[in-house]
Amino acid sequence: MFYREAGQFKASYIEDSAIFPLRQDRIGIAVILAVAFAVVPFVATPYLFSAILIPFLILALAAIGLNILTGYCGQLSLGSAAFMAIGAFASYNFMLRVPGMPILVAFAGGGLIAAAVGILFGLPSLRIRGFYLAVATLAAQFFIVWCLSKVGWFSNYSSSGVITAQEINILGYVFDTPVEKYMLVLTIVAVMALAAKNLARSNIGRSWMAVRDMDVAAEVIGIRPMRTKLLAFAISSFYCGVAGALFAYAYLGTVEPEAYNLDLSFRILFMIIIGGVGTVLGSFLGSAFIALLPVFLSVFVEVLGSTLGLDVSKSLTSNLELMVFGGLIILFLIVEPHGLARLWQIVKEKLRLWPFPH
Repeated sequence: MFYREAGQFKASYIEDSAIFPLRQDRIGIAVILAVAFAVVPFVATPYLFSAILIPFLILALAAIGLNILTGYCGQLSLGSAAFMAIGAFASYNFMLRVPGMPILVAFAGGGLIAAAVGILFGLPSLRIRGFYLAVATLAAQFFIVWCLSKVGWFSNYSSSGVITAQEINILGYVFDTPVEKYMLVLTIVAVMALAAKNLARSNIGRSWMAVRDMDVAAEVIGIRPMRTKLLAFAISSFYCGVAGALFAYAYLGTVEPEAYNLDLSFRILFMIIIGGVGTVLGSFLGSAFIALLPVFLSVFVEVLGSTLGLDVSKSLTSNLELMVFGGLIILFLIVEPHGLARLWQIVKEKLRLWPFPH
């Protein structure tokens, strides 16, 4: 009933191929963006911005990058955090060594450097696939973080290896408060998410999905697997690089290799597994789930401990979080491999028929 298509006519091919063909989806996206831009900045607290909303948006952007590579093109990767680190360090060095470099251009430059490195580490995908490719990207994770830690030029020869990120100054306006950083991150993520959605619907996106489903058949019909796979690695790494720069400048405030460890790569992988592989919506749902779960668990454990009169430690909360993560991944792989995005799609299909019987 709520998602009924009756009465919504498409009089042209452009209307039929719109990014949101249903009026309900267009209204829903408009309402979400309006709330995010016009309501949340006035009602959320600084803690909510700094601890939840900003990392949620940044990790959603990184998850979109991984979804482009794994979900749409079918190439496994365990090195997302390493490409985020490249974007952060490249942006820092652009700002440090190029006088007058606009910070948005530095973010884009960091993404381009990450894309170039992504193409380099994507070359093994031309010969290997599956878990072997995952191991190759895992090697990239260790090598890149080690290189950024050991080569002093990247950190401007800092003795500790932890450097303070430059201030975010755009056209003379300094983004230094949590709400200002949130608005900047939200704008960048919204634009890049829309671009990823359109890219997945283009000829490039269809080529990715053809290679994902069966690369031999894709090559038979004229798709070039080498170009398609390397383009997926480049665009995916670009998204991760921009996310890494935002992670350093808008969230951490520092540029340090240890922030982009293997644990972060696995968290991004969990996001697309729980949220839904091969969907932009799944990246946001998975990121929201991963960002909000520790908060809910800590509150639940505290309430449970106070109710039962138990002394709850932080180690218990962290261990419980890891146990829940593992259990949910197994649950989603067994019950619904397509994640939360597929569940939302099922709900929409039922709403089209409600209240009539199926």
